[in-house]
Amino acid sequence: MKRSELIRHLSKHGCVLLREGGRHSIWQNKKTGEMTAVPRHNEIKEFMAQKICKDIGIIDL
Repeated sequence: MKRSELIRHLSKHGCVLLREGGRHSIWQNKKTGEMTAVPRHNEIKEFMAQKICKDIGIIDL
């Protein structure tokens, strides 16, 4: 999955970018308050994208 697709998916579900780290971006779900790190790779493996969504409280991918 492309990183841009994952970012679009997170934004669509009410998540916002909190800050940029050295190698990751920190995203927060405004509804639940949960946070997760999204790596800055062009391609993110499907398993990793599912884990990011689960960590931040988004059920579907």
